[in-house]
Amino acid sequence: MRRRLCSFVGPAIPEIKTKHRDLNYINNMMVNINRYVRGWNTAFVVWGGSYIFCIAFSALLCNAEMYSEEYYTKLRNRMVSEQIIARGVGDEGVLNAMRTVKRHLFVPENLHDRAYEDTPLPIGFGQTISQPYIVALMTETLKLDRSMKVLEIGTGSGYQAAVASMLCRHVYSIEIIESLGKEAQKRLSAYPNVTVRIGDGYKGWKEHAPFDAIIVTCAPTHIPAPLVEQLKEGGKMVIPVGEMGNQELVLLTKKEGSIVQESIIPVRFVPMIDSTGTTY
Repeated sequence: MRRRLCSFVGPAIPEIKTKHRDLNYINNMMVNINRYVRGWNTAFVVWGGSYIFCIAFSALLCNAEMYSEEYYTKLRNRMVSEQIIARGVGDEGVLNAMRTVKRHLFVPENLHDRAYEDTPLPIGFGQTISQPYIVALMTETLKLDRSMKVLEIGTGSGYQAAVASMLCRHVYSIEIIESLGKEAQKRLSAYPNVTVRIGDGYKGWKEHAPFDAIIVTCAPTHIPAPLVEQLKEGGKMVIPVGEMGNQELVLLTKKEGSIVQESIIPVRFVPMIDSTGTTY
């Protein structure tokens, strides 16, 4: 009487003679079974490993393609066409600057894939990078050209300064939060016509005044007198003003020593603070 130990899809397995148990025969048979099983397992491991490797490699290729420079360029172009031009910003210099500056390099790495969304994003320390449309709108409002010297209040991650630097002679930018300012200095090292200082933006930067234009990216409850003083005759300042939840973006133009104010749109910016964190 002969019985099969088990049934496999594969080579036939030697049978055991149950009536006359020959120990040598059984030992040889067990060696064959072990070889068979090892071969089967090896084949499975090799096949499975290859399958997993293929999946992982494909994922890496997709990931590399997704986060390539070409991918980000497409996102920037889409951002400009769908978020900025569609809302009425038409200055070609501003549009080209928004297409050129790599916004994803000005947000935390875990937010790179969201950098070109139609929204502000957190950059740490309770601060944000402004919505792309707002950056473009504020820049266009100032009507910058290559002869102009610009003061920025609130460097943040450095994105607004980078965009403005594409259109003017020099940007002087002030950041109250030291860690943010130092990080921005590193990022903006690629922009030789941007200078960043850690300090109180409410007080401006007298050493480099007067300025042809001033752009303020944080909201005081009133217009800072030192900034008005440091604005050149005929110069423009764009600034959000008001309490949180009731802010308005305004354009100020200095004419014969007086300020002409024009409302633009309601906005929501982080407040302008001093070194103690108190809101101006």
